[in-house]
Amino acid sequence: MGTSFFVFILIEQQRTPIHSRCRSLQGNPWVPRAVERRNASLPPCARRGRGTYSVRRVDAMKRAVHDLLARAAAAHPETAFTIDLWDGSHHTFGEGEPAFGLRFTTRRALGRTLASGFLGFGEGYMAGEIEVSGSWDRLFALALSADLGRVRMPGWWLLRYALRRLGDRNSRRSARRNIRHHYDLGNDFYRLWLDESLTYSSAYFRTPDTGLETAQRDKLELICRKLGLQPGQTLLDVGCGWGSLVLHAARHHGVRALGCTLSQRQAELARERVRQAGLEDRVEIRVADYRELSGRFDRWVSVGMAEHVGKAYLPQFFDHVTERLRPGGLGLLHLIGKDRPGFGDPWTLTYIFPGGYLPSLDQLSRLMGRRDLRTVDVENLRPHYALTLDRWRERFEAHVDEIERMYDARFVRMWRLFLLSSAASFRYGNTRVFQILFTNGPSNEVPLTREGWYRTAPPSDRPQTRSRPRVPGRERPVAARQAGASHLAQAH
Repeated sequence: MGTSFFVFILIEQQRTPIHSRCRSLQGNPWVPRAVERRNASLPPCARRGRGTYSVRRVDAMKRAVHDLLARAAAAHPETAFTIDLWDGSHHTFGEGEPAFGLRFTTRRALGRTLASGFLGFGEGYMAGEIEVSGSWDRLFALALSADLGRVRMPGWWLLRYALRRLGDRNSRRSARRNIRHHYDLGNDFYRLWLDESLTYSSAYFRTPDTGLETAQRDKLELICRKLGLQPGQTLLDVGCGWGSLVLHAARHHGVRALGCTLSQRQAELARERVRQAGLEDRVEIRVADYRELSGRFDRWVSVGMAEHVGKAYLPQFFDHVTERLRPGGLGLLHLIGKDRPGFGDPWTLTYIFPGGYLPSLDQLSRLMGRRDLRTVDVENLRPHYALTLDRWRERFEAHVDEIERMYDARFVRMWRLFLLSSAASFRYGNTRVFQILFTNGPSNEVPLTREGWYRTAPPSDRPQTRSRPRVPGRERPVAARQAGASHLAQAH
């Protein structure tokens, strides 16, 4: 049976929770409800209340923690840390100044962490029963690099995992519910810590010191250049969020764009931004599932949405791509993936992104190849997402008092842990960001080199009415055709 609190990160490669909500959290729209049978499935040391632990069980938990931490410390002597338990006992591992400290204020917090890995750790932290001091980064780095290959999964969890896999479905109804869970928290919340364009995906940093606004604008422009956007072309953005990419593409490249999202709140704000930009004739925002769309488009793009599709629906998702992207057209898929495919960590799946699945590059390549979606270029933006999450967390912490007034302290702890653990998973784990450029069948619309993608500075925020980026070697008219957004989905 796994016996280290360090399992809370490493287990992300193997485990998936039942999406459930805790009774004590009923009425809060931002956390999943747990059913009693989840607690019933925990070992006695994790489910019993304070004061019911036997001395033998408590001693066993302490020995397990000490042994595993000692092993981790021996493998990484450069990182010293401390552990404090509810009974006042203090333990120091490693030499020198401690990089971080963990404090378990209840036996329950330690028991659940041992039994449920990151899920138990995250719930303990959200409840205020686990405190972290010092460097979160060093904590996660040590957790992800510790040699825990000998840790076995408990039998009760393996049964739960099997049941969860059987129920893994992202139907249209459940997909809408999962998206609302995360993206309908309120536009005001996201405005506090995203950049001014409300781009909720990895930015592109030319230097580590690049500001978030600039890095996000560079990412949008990089995508447009890879797609070789030209005035008058039609663009479909699946999972458009608050519309940052379709607005950028229409404003600076003269395309006619359709963006779809499952979040009503996102759509409302995106439409208002389109109106303010005076682009109603070139940009349309719809609340729609990708499976509900029709028509053909010159270009297809999806940024940060495919992670929500679910393993069972990936074939259907790529069928959609072949149906919506015209033959020979270019598409770009920007998504979080892994070296080995799998569900995200159990805590994040339960509280942040229910229904998520992170595919591997190999898995994506096979699915695309079977549909004659031909890969042109692949870029791994892993370090860029770590930097993006750092910037988001800095802004989040700058507004933490306001966020706590909007929600509560538990919500603040939940999102802090999400931002911190996600950054660590990109820096030290096997989480990746793939940006895949492809064509629908044979195509000669791609440039010979990548030079045009990176060579020049991105456009300013002012609308571009004259020169626009073009595919190298091809001359196209500059003036964009003015066509109504209502015609975007018509077949060419």
